[in-house]
Amino acid sequence: MSTVTIRPLLPSYRRANLNFRDRTKILLKPNYINYSIKSAPNARRFCSFKKLQKITASSSTSTSTSTSPATSTDTTPVRPGDVFFKETFPLKRTHAVEGKIFVRLQKGKDEKNWQLSVGCDIPGKWILHWGVSFVGDNGSEWDQPPKKMRPPGSVSIKDYAIETPLKKLAEGDVFDQVKIDFDTRSDIAAINFVLKDEETGAWYQHRGRDFKVPLVDYLQHDGNVIGTKSTFGLWPGALGQLSKMILKADTSQSGIQDSSSESCELKQENKHLEGFYEELPIVKEIIIENTVSVSVRKCPETAKTLLNLETDLTGDVVVHWGVCRDDSKNWEIPAEPYPPETIVFKNKALRTLLQPKEGGKGCSRLFTVDEEFAGFLFVLKLNENTWLKCMENDFYIPLTSSSCLPAESVQEMLIPGKAEEATQEVSQTAYTAGIIKEIRNLVSDFSSDISRKTKSKEAQKSILLEIEKLAAEAYSIFRTSAPTFFEEAAVELEESKPPAKISPGTGTGFEILCQGFNWESHKSGRWYTELKEKATELSSLGFSVIWLPPPTESVSPEGYMPRDLYNLSSRYGNIDELKDVVNKFHDVGMKILGDVVLNHRCAHYQNQNGVWNIFGGRLNWDDRAVVADDPHFQGRGNKSSGDNFHAAPNIDHSQDFVRKDIKEWLCWLRNEIGYDGWRLDFVRGFWGGYVKDYLEATEPYFAVGEYWDSLSYTYGEMDHNQDAHRQRIIDWINAASGTAGAFDVTTKGILHSALDRCEYWRLSDEKGKPPGVVGWWPSRAVTFIENHDTGSTQGHWRFPGGREMQGYAYILTHPGTPSVFYDHIFSHYRQEIEALLSVRKRNKIHCRSRVEIVKAERDVYAAIIDEKVAMKLGPGHYEPPSGSQNWCFVTEGRDYKVWEAA
Repeated sequence: MSTVTIRPLLPSYRRANLNFRDRTKILLKPNYINYSIKSAPNARRFCSFKKLQKITASSSTSTSTSTSPATSTDTTPVRPGDVFFKETFPLKRTHAVEGKIFVRLQKGKDEKNWQLSVGCDIPGKWILHWGVSFVGDNGSEWDQPPKKMRPPGSVSIKDYAIETPLKKLAEGDVFDQVKIDFDTRSDIAAINFVLKDEETGAWYQHRGRDFKVPLVDYLQHDGNVIGTKSTFGLWPGALGQLSKMILKADTSQSGIQDSSSESCELKQENKHLEGFYEELPIVKEIIIENTVSVSVRKCPETAKTLLNLETDLTGDVVVHWGVCRDDSKNWEIPAEPYPPETIVFKNKALRTLLQPKEGGKGCSRLFTVDEEFAGFLFVLKLNENTWLKCMENDFYIPLTSSSCLPAESVQEMLIPGKAEEATQEVSQTAYTAGIIKEIRNLVSDFSSDISRKTKSKEAQKSILLEIEKLAAEAYSIFRTSAPTFFEEAAVELEESKPPAKISPGTGTGFEILCQGFNWESHKSGRWYTELKEKATELSSLGFSVIWLPPPTESVSPEGYMPRDLYNLSSRYGNIDELKDVVNKFHDVGMKILGDVVLNHRCAHYQNQNGVWNIFGGRLNWDDRAVVADDPHFQGRGNKSSGDNFHAAPNIDHSQDFVRKDIKEWLCWLRNEIGYDGWRLDFVRGFWGGYVKDYLEATEPYFAVGEYWDSLSYTYGEMDHNQDAHRQRIIDWINAASGTAGAFDVTTKGILHSALDRCEYWRLSDEKGKPPGVVGWWPSRAVTFIENHDTGSTQGHWRFPGGREMQGYAYILTHPGTPSVFYDHIFSHYRQEIEALLSVRKRNKIHCRSRVEIVKAERDVYAAIIDEKVAMKLGPGHYEPPSGSQNWCFVTEGRDYKVWEAA
């Protein structure tokens, strides 16, 4: 029995609209023998702080029988207020369920009627996504089968495929299956299919490609053919070669109607098929969800802290635990006595076996800790390969009431169903306002208490990270039922001052980015050395992040046609010079963004057809790494998940080996070179979910994607409403789960028209907000007016001449993360840019700053930011209002002016 490797199918079919957001990994390995259910190797799944239960006064008893202080059974009634911390954490892990897919081709009632059966013995909602290829078709395109060939319950997918659910055809069947009847007299050359698990959204292929059951022998050389190659033929024996010649003549002479018809007729009369049965091993990873609950209270008799841990996990569950004295969370082993069945692990931690509950529904244990300790640290161990942690970190439980989080407030915010049950009479508007108020109160509490020693900085970061994640999740849910972004909720969440660090990829919110090169920088051959000399100067101007050019060896001198990714000798300098410039910028306190091209890669060699799609170097991929729907490069991968860049082979990121290699390369760049983050080139070419995967693997400080497409124009004039354009950028950010920002191309385009045509009314959308991405998701908007593509000598979309400083007056006073182009810094604009940078830093304007647009008229735009900075653009008149707040003029230039609150 032959075996195959089946991987999730994550392409965007040419004619299908498929959802690829589920990242469930389906792992199939060649020569699998054991079909038992087992825990996935090295599974580490983490829970998140999303569900804090209300604290109620209830009795808590120990599961231990020992009478020692550390393990005594505590039956003291719990008075109201005794329990000062109670929280239930979700636990997720995966199990690998092994089974089989079977494919059977067999004769029906006679030689002219045959049947193809496809089945799977793993429980689930399986869908067969299938189509046919006809004699004479070119490439690997699918078509819909004839209607009489479609099994009951089939649904058409646009104009190219059918979806048919698998089901048990008789009581006692092991397999869910589909049976497809067909007539051998038709001109169908092959039946193609993939299998979809509707529960997880995962797609299964054969050797990285569609399954193919050939009905003519000339297709047998394909690598994804199912069935023994010798089983199919038009004619047996030596006449098989003649059949190929006749068939080729048939397809090449399709313009000659009579000849083509005769050949097809002859083929139909003489077609001879042989049946086969083939089983293919399959492994489906299923998610198992459990919970662990922790409650903490003080024992009134001993003044010790009692921590009760319960979980619905069964079996031998071990708690790997320790204690800490402060927020540094350094593990310690407390003094004895310990609970029964506790061992010391390498003098670093304790391991305690949990006791089963009555009825076998989970297990629990009571821990007693001296009052000198501030926190309880633990992870759960199910076996040597399965550890359950919390948000990729150890569980941390505060042991003093003063350091606990405001559980009831957070619980009400995160579990709206509870509030709805208690307040069914309250209107939806009032309920929504309450949720927003709770979020504001929570963030305000953290901000005001940041200096308190009893407040855990890590706890603050953790909760604020959860708020960010909740916003992204809420937006994802909203997008499934609404055509536009729910900008109100996002702005409400982002009004407050950001914490020191929110999450990997998004920085602190106070970044100011410098693009450290232009289109001509490669020509000197020593750009790294030249830039190194300017590090101190750029830092003193106020820049906190610098974006360096693409580092890899490239077919194009600018670096955007990479070939050997591990070869860092480029036109900008060699690897040692690159390390030197990175170290220098680190010395002056600046972060470094590497410009990485992940969408496409230039090949080293030609294939047998003379097509450049074979790669060399350390990542010596073959044409399986190239998408299948770019005719220029004839890839054998899946169809592209985005728009193709036709100048070079587009990489198929749905391939496991491709993603693995890219993640290893990015991690190597982080460790070897010292990059702090990424500028991601041409992200429109592949699904944002892959970006999320790469960023989670590399944990960059900051990341920004170049999602670039055209704005909306009518008869050559830019439309006022650009919501569709910024929505597409927002959709990409959301597909990446908010792990990266994106260049605000919408804002750049609107500034072009507003400033060039004296139409400043364009700088306010229909709701009185900034009209670009910065008006909807400012913390993910990287604003700019020029870069190496649009400006410099390339000048693809140059900013209106003479109005550059108006553009900088806008982006350097507004929310978002501003990016300043190298050419403008070292030009006659230098002093004006420096003055605006000083205003931004002095007033602590950040990516979430609040904007009040006070004027957006034909010849003037004016806004007040964070009630600290007022600015105006255009030749029209504006002065900030006098009243309780005094305004002081700080800088001005051609058609712009800026004030600060005195």
